[in-house]
Amino acid sequence: MELIMISGCILVLPVFAFITSFMFWPGSTLKAYNWYLRRRLGLVVRYSKSGSYRFCYSSRGTPGGATPSLLLLHGFSASKDMWLPIVKHLPRGQHVVCVDMPGHEGTTRTGAEDYCIQGQVARVHQFVKSIGLDKRPFHLVGTSMGGNVAGVYAAHHPAHLSGVTLMCPAGLVYPTESEFIVRLREMEKTQLQGSIPLIPTTTQELESMLKLCCYTPISLPKQLLRGLLDNRVPNNDFYKEVFMEIVGEKSRHSLQEILHLITSPVQVIWGKEDQVVDVSGAAVLQAALPNCQVELIDNCGHSVSLERPRKSANLIMDFLSKKEVNGGNAKKLS
Repeated sequence: MELIMISGCILVLPVFAFITSFMFWPGSTLKAYNWYLRRRLGLVVRYSKSGSYRFCYSSRGTPGGATPSLLLLHGFSASKDMWLPIVKHLPRGQHVVCVDMPGHEGTTRTGAEDYCIQGQVARVHQFVKSIGLDKRPFHLVGTSMGGNVAGVYAAHHPAHLSGVTLMCPAGLVYPTESEFIVRLREMEKTQLQGSIPLIPTTTQELESMLKLCCYTPISLPKQLLRGLLDNRVPNNDFYKEVFMEIVGEKSRHSLQEILHLITSPVQVIWGKEDQVVDVSGAAVLQAALPNCQVELIDNCGHSVSLERPRKSANLIMDFLSKKEVNGGNAKKLS
């Protein structure tokens, strides 16, 4: 009987600790859950220093496999962990690297010069060289702000890339303005006074942001919302600084301005119901890059990696495989 009671206590205590942690420290519990997911997926968090600058990233596998390495660039106010749902559906042997963008999460925070799109491109290139990813062509994937950065990177460093995937990229001139862009123009009239939809300060604003970014309604418990907010609010001043840079004149249309310089194979993935950057941007890319491959996803909003992770992973891997087959055939013909 004593053994049964002891065994019961051993089982109950971790559950009790988890519930207590979730109730009183939901933000810390969410971080612990991401740690658990990374561990389960085989991702290891690493750091790379280049001078006084430190990059934080997670990676799995080694380069030199059947397909090129993947470097994933997250969107505004996110982190390397936003890619966990997609990494879950990538082949286990695929070499993948998820980096925290300049100033985000574990990567060094400096100043505005690093937060405009050109500044972020420079830092991403610095990161690529610091971990030796430039030794063979790799495939670059970026979403939203990260898609803007990925496109500009492709224009400036084509020799380092085997291809690029742009997921709902910012930085274009969209034939149809999204709900977010309309709201942004209204805010500009008052010099961006008031709350920015992508920088919530309350749980209500966070729920509104989720509705803006996701087509499929996401109903989260209040404690989970509080945990997400607890992890974001301390960074809100930084997020606002980045936001002002990427919507400023220098960066707002930076992808549009260099489309004619992109020579790498391009894949475009876009949610048809995107309310942040309108799906009409896909037609802009197709017109400028006639050979790009466009994939429009039904019943999906801006957060493609969250709403359609399996679909996204499959599309990326199919694109990689096709490029490898075509490349192999070209070599045989030559």
